[in-house]
Amino acid sequence: MIRIFNISFICLISFGIGSIIMAEANNNTPGDTSATIHNNPFFTPSKLPFQAPPFDKIKDSDYKPAIELGMKQQLAEIKKIADNPAPPTFKNTIVALEKSGQLLTRVSLVFNAVTSANTDSVLQKVQQEEAPKLAAHNDAIFLNTKLFERVKSIYGKRSRLKLDHESLRLVSYYYKKFVHAGANLSTAEKTKLKKLNEEEATLAAEFSKKLLAATKAGALVVSNKSELTGLSPAGLDAASQAAASRGLKGKWVIPLQNTTQQPDLQSLQNRKIRKKLFENSWNRCERNDANDTRSVIERIAKIRAEKAKLLGFPNYAAWRLENQMAKTPEAVEKFLAGMVPATIANEQKEAANIQAFIDKSGKHFKLEPWNWNYYAEKLRKARFNLDDSQIRPYFVLDNVLKKGLFYEAHELYGLTFKELHNIPVYQKDVRVFEVYDKDGSPLALFYTDYFKRDNKSGGAWMDNFVGQSKLLGTKPVVYNVTNFTKPAPGQPALLSYDDVTTMFHEFGHALHGMFADEEYPSLSGTNVPRDFVEFPSQFNEHWALYPKILEHYALNYKTGKPMPQKLVEKIKKAANFNQGYDFTEVIEAADLDMAWHTLPASAPLQNADKFETASLKKDHLYIPEVPPRYRSSYFTHIWKWGYAAGYYAYLWSEMLDDDAFDWFLSHGGLTRENGARFRNMILSRGATEDYTKMFRDFTGHNPRIEPMLKYRGLK
Repeated sequence: MIRIFNISFICLISFGIGSIIMAEANNNTPGDTSATIHNNPFFTPSKLPFQAPPFDKIKDSDYKPAIELGMKQQLAEIKKIADNPAPPTFKNTIVALEKSGQLLTRVSLVFNAVTSANTDSVLQKVQQEEAPKLAAHNDAIFLNTKLFERVKSIYGKRSRLKLDHESLRLVSYYYKKFVHAGANLSTAEKTKLKKLNEEEATLAAEFSKKLLAATKAGALVVSNKSELTGLSPAGLDAASQAAASRGLKGKWVIPLQNTTQQPDLQSLQNRKIRKKLFENSWNRCERNDANDTRSVIERIAKIRAEKAKLLGFPNYAAWRLENQMAKTPEAVEKFLAGMVPATIANEQKEAANIQAFIDKSGKHFKLEPWNWNYYAEKLRKARFNLDDSQIRPYFVLDNVLKKGLFYEAHELYGLTFKELHNIPVYQKDVRVFEVYDKDGSPLALFYTDYFKRDNKSGGAWMDNFVGQSKLLGTKPVVYNVTNFTKPAPGQPALLSYDDVTTMFHEFGHALHGMFADEEYPSLSGTNVPRDFVEFPSQFNEHWALYPKILEHYALNYKTGKPMPQKLVEKIKKAANFNQGYDFTEVIEAADLDMAWHTLPASAPLQNADKFETASLKKDHLYIPEVPPRYRSSYFTHIWKWGYAAGYYAYLWSEMLDDDAFDWFLSHGGLTRENGARFRNMILSRGATEDYTKMFRDFTGHNPRIEPMLKYRGLK
């Protein structure tokens, strides 16, 4: 199943991702005393290993002054570059840009992390206040005419500068980034663009706040335990704990995940309760209350279309895809359309089988979305003699982490991990590991934050606290965040196979970040196009069922014995079960994303619900029993997480990862030699090479769709 990933919105204005030594800030931030300035932990680089954030010293009140002073400092640095009387050179312009804004980068990376994973009302207020200022700051850099003239001058003579390959890539990166941002616009057009950017940033922060509140309010609350019949004892305990954390005595709470379908829908026996849970999810942001997001997203879509027109593009998707692998909306639409017939045919067969199963049980009702997963699970059990309760005892979170992910990283890449208890964290469930390379040298820090909280955004993602850069002398500090159900005290965290795959997915992103080996922060690690960034993560999912790895981590939490081979075979046989459904809901979401972002500026403000239905019907994807994985009103990927006109990237990258894994299987599978090749040719290259060439150099051919169709059971 496609996983959710967020390369968390790293402040638009941040050039570098690492921190560098800088002088302590002057106390010239409005409204701050010298004592506050002196004590702000962001104003000097952290003295912790790898410059890890000093969370034991960081207070909510530190973020705003650090962000604002960071912007002020960077604008002073930019002015110095733009006004430099010396002729523009690679060093005094391009490298200077790479080194600018280090305070702002340092605070932004931490601020983005906590506002996504551990927010509160103070942080949300700062986020809303600073969002338009940060957008304006971004424009002050990329719409700076004098600065652009220097960049353009260097770009024009780049072939004569005798630069190394990565430096040439950086010159092209900056020139294209300035042009893409609107550097060639007239003064009047730039003024209009700045206003649109500020409004969009403000609305994105508003959307984020509303969605978090709506998701919390949409949780299913029940007073009668019998209504939750079908949940496992661990599931009931978790529901009880969730209620207790909200101060709801004698009740049970099932919090919402960010997707349309909810995990417990496959277990709950009460059809009315299933319907209520589904509707809570489906309507979370459409209750005509303070948390309704529809007017916000309708305006964001309109703003984006207007921006695209201003920048000379027919729609936002055309502008956004210019620097992606796919290049054009037409290429994406052709890619998606090519998968629709086989996917829908598969889904219709599955629907017919589930409807027949319902009828055979003596219950005669039409298949609805809140019934699909419940009866699909029953059908899977009947067909393969397999259900989730058989699997979970073998998937203990700590085993999956240490004996699964870490073992895979050792076998493929030679990495070792040591848990640290002296590094401060932002929440008590967060853990920290030091990562050592194959030669024993320190490589990175790795943080994990696996359990759901009401103040955490839904989904799962990876990001950096500190990025890798040889120029800045920094090594990666990366983290993984998920939303697994926290077990009751004293109980082990038992995962579904879906959860296990999520862990392998996000760890694939983490490895991509850890293996970054670039000179320049802008080209480092996961700073690659959306339709390439999911390649390493989805590739890593394949190792979850690889025999040597599975037998190492899939151990029964009571007996310590490995998963029986018969159960393993059942999981493998059932791997393509329900794939028509799974693939359909993802294609629907990708289609919705493209529909919103191919609207021309001349289109009127849309009605979100009518637009959503009409778009799906137009592309033959309106299937009542299979709703999109994300409804427009809570599609956080495209309204907040930077995946606008980019949700197709999960499917595009799946094509790449399945093809690459086929290469592994035909060359010996899990070997240190293969791991070194993948690390050297893919994971460590960042944005230093053309992505199609990078893939072709690794596999020996251009990307092929056939392996993906094979793994999905569609061919």
